[in-house]
Amino acid sequence: MHANTCDLAILGGGLSGGIVALALAARRQNLRIMVIEREDRLGGDHVWSFFESDIPAAGLPLLEPVIAARWNGYSVHFPGHSRSLATPYCSVTSDRLDAAVRAALPPDCVLNGTQVIEATPTSVTLGDGRTIAAGGVIDARGITGMPHMAGGWQKFMGQSLRLSAPHGLERPVVMDARVEQLDGYRFVYCLPFTETDIFVEDTYYADSPDLDRPVLRRRIADYAAQQSWQVEAVSYEETGVLPVIAAGDFNAYWQQGAGGPARAGARAALVHPLTSYSLPDAVRFALHLTSLDNLSGAGLEGASHAWAADHWRRGRFYRMLSRMLFGAAAPEARWRVLERFYRLPAPLIERFYAGRSTIPDRVRILAGKPPVPIGSAIATLAGGGRPLADLGLEKGHEE
Repeated sequence: MHANTCDLAILGGGLSGGIVALALAARRQNLRIMVIEREDRLGGDHVWSFFESDIPAAGLPLLEPVIAARWNGYSVHFPGHSRSLATPYCSVTSDRLDAAVRAALPPDCVLNGTQVIEATPTSVTLGDGRTIAAGGVIDARGITGMPHMAGGWQKFMGQSLRLSAPHGLERPVVMDARVEQLDGYRFVYCLPFTETDIFVEDTYYADSPDLDRPVLRRRIADYAAQQSWQVEAVSYEETGVLPVIAAGDFNAYWQQGAGGPARAGARAALVHPLTSYSLPDAVRFALHLTSLDNLSGAGLEGASHAWAADHWRRGRFYRMLSRMLFGAAAPEARWRVLERFYRLPAPLIERFYAGRSTIPDRVRILAGKPPVPIGSAIATLAGGGRPLADLGLEKGHEE
């Protein structure tokens, strides 16, 4: 096959694009797959994490090469409640993703530092003037907003800290909400990679996507000092602004890219509406693609639309919870919603994060005295409550 032709071109070498490439390279070895990424390496500078219960059994071997750390459980902390859960927790890093995709594909099939000028279902025009002719194209590039969607934002800054002495954590702290509540629901997230290397992320469920990096750096430093950690160096830093989807018009959103290639990741709205996590859905969609007989441009576009539309329908319950969080809870009191949630049974929590809540789970989540004012809850469900942010007008996602 000619260097400028392939069976499948994947636009974007971030999490979703990388996982699609790994899945197809492993299960459809007869295909020539190309990954086109504008940055110098795949995945950027990111840490992505997931609960093992989020991932279908067939997907765990696919992720094994990109997992940088695995822990047998995690902890959460709230002002009046702490809990440890036994669900295995894993983290994926950009370095691992970059290495795994390069190992899976021929060197000439990973195009870094390459800008995409135009994409159709069967071709890609690059910034250097080349045109890639493809049997099919999947657009997995990050997006800067989600038109026709409303809700709020999960935004964060994470730093990898090297300490002069052991931090003392044996498992991740997925939520530490004992910190001062600022700019919505605030919590700190900690991943202990080694005894003296820890990733600390300051996270907010906020009404605005604005990030004040100097302020967030100071807050991370303050948190480390409160734990009596002596920081020798900050190895790297990342930031993100993710959409929390509370409402929207999926058909109008999809129509924005009508006539273009198939879509994956956030571009296809394949994210958990409340947690904003995309890794579990990226794995499920990638496995689905490996089962398709028709990988033509039109076939892929139709398959991605059908998959995304079904995901949207199944996310209705989680969008309702997002409306309650942003529309009914006062920003400084949003932590109470999560504290109540973390008093529920562990299997229910696992199914919630996996986007697989059963009808009894949903009843249990909604039963009892709500952690928000009843009047505000009723008003929000009726279309009132606090106004939701327009996710199409702000900076909405960093892949």
